[in-house]
Amino acid sequence: MKETSREKLRSTHRSLFRRVAWAMTHRLFFDILSILLQIAAVAAMVLVFSRYFVYVSVACVLLTFTAVIWIMTSRSHPDYKIAWIVPILALPVFGGLLFLFFGRGRVSRRARARIRRMEDIQRAALREARPEKISVTDGSALAQSRYLAQTSLYPPHVHSECAYYPLGEELFAGMLEALEGAERYIFLQYFTIQEGEMWNAILEILERKAAEGLDVRVIYDDLGCLITLPKRYDRVLRRKGIACKVFNPFRPIATLRLNNRDHRKICVVDGRTAFTGGVNLSDEYINRMERFGHWKDSGIRVRGEAAWNLTVMFLSTWYEEEKDGEKEDLTRFRPTFSPEELPPTDGLVQPFMDTPLDDEEVSATVYRSLIARANRYVYITTPYLIIDHAMTEALRAAARAGVDVRLITPYIPDKRRIFELTRAHYGPLVEAGVKIYEYLPGFIHSKTLVSDDRFGVVGTINLDYRSLYLHFECGVWMFDAGAVKDIRADFLATEAVSRQVCPEEITGLSWPRRLGRTLLRVFAPLL
Repeated sequence: MKETSREKLRSTHRSLFRRVAWAMTHRLFFDILSILLQIAAVAAMVLVFSRYFVYVSVACVLLTFTAVIWIMTSRSHPDYKIAWIVPILALPVFGGLLFLFFGRGRVSRRARARIRRMEDIQRAALREARPEKISVTDGSALAQSRYLAQTSLYPPHVHSECAYYPLGEELFAGMLEALEGAERYIFLQYFTIQEGEMWNAILEILERKAAEGLDVRVIYDDLGCLITLPKRYDRVLRRKGIACKVFNPFRPIATLRLNNRDHRKICVVDGRTAFTGGVNLSDEYINRMERFGHWKDSGIRVRGEAAWNLTVMFLSTWYEEEKDGEKEDLTRFRPTFSPEELPPTDGLVQPFMDTPLDDEEVSATVYRSLIARANRYVYITTPYLIIDHAMTEALRAAARAGVDVRLITPYIPDKRRIFELTRAHYGPLVEAGVKIYEYLPGFIHSKTLVSDDRFGVVGTINLDYRSLYLHFECGVWMFDAGAVKDIRADFLATEAVSRQVCPEEITGLSWPRRLGRTLLRVFAPLL
């Protein structure tokens, strides 16, 4: 008996030792250590210069004044400005230093020049389809489509069909079928990839297709895969014959570029079929691994001409960092369709992209426009509800105008602090008549909007500051497409297993809880 207990203890110690050893050798350990050393260096500098109190005080005042002027005159979001001004004025030394390191969102001239070059490439690749060539009698749809074509560059298409997947498992099955049928190329671009059943099944196909001579490429976001993939995993893929690039490599230094993540999820097969939505390539998204109850996600498949939009999105990212990228002719990847191969007209289908490197709030504008133009209803699913004053007022105004406005958020959170911040935004909405539901079985990661049985959006866009203003995102805007009614049916089915948030839950909060939520809302743009 004693021997058994000792063996269990040894086993526990060995397991603990392995975990500690893994943590201390993982890249995250060294990244955190580097950041802590930088913080310690800044603190040491402050202590050293504290001997010269008068001079340091004057310098801090000048730094604070400069930072506030910089913020007030910038083109940043008003909520973002307030969120920075409060800590800067409260902590003039560290607040100013934090803003100096993390708060300056200005894009360099070199980066802007690169953006303009890539925009020219995208225009050349997309010029064959223009919104003015498409006849639409609905003025609202035409205005929204023109806005997207003008700001995100990506035009609408009519010879396309959409299939909506209400669950990650169904999207995964559709992806596997499409990947198996690839004949020319496969492009994958994902925020998170994690080794497991889902990724292993996809990787097996990628290896096989690469060996057959297909052009197989993968882009993954470095911060999104910081914990889920080993360091230099791109080399592993290259050894398997798969071309790979890491988006915005994470470097443990004080820089705002850490905020600009590639949150897109794109799978393209031969330029004829493309997938996007909320589903990353990890087992939790298809419920092979449970973390926060049932994981409710969704996605969309686009076939036909509209798949070219998502193909260009991938290629523009792929060639963005290359010196000769601006010379690349993307049209060589464009598929040709015979008349019988083109899908029948299924409304307007317009995949679009949003980037934080310009001064256009594409995703936020699309959402606000759809909310403001709704006549009967607008239904939205989002894992996070961290919205600004403009979006809040758009939802409130629609509800007060008699539009049936409903939102579904998670009941089981993936991040406690963000969940509390989501609930902190319920009050003004519920007060105006917006119906908010929480998905009881678990965590809803789906990002959809459907309105009046005519408009729909499915993509990677959360209703939070990061998605709307800081991340690279994508979505599929639809008008009179068959998938729109499928999105509505899925919303109502999800609502049936959700609980409605009652006004009493908000008015009955204790004052400390209410104060805490108010403070969270003030600093929401920085979280």
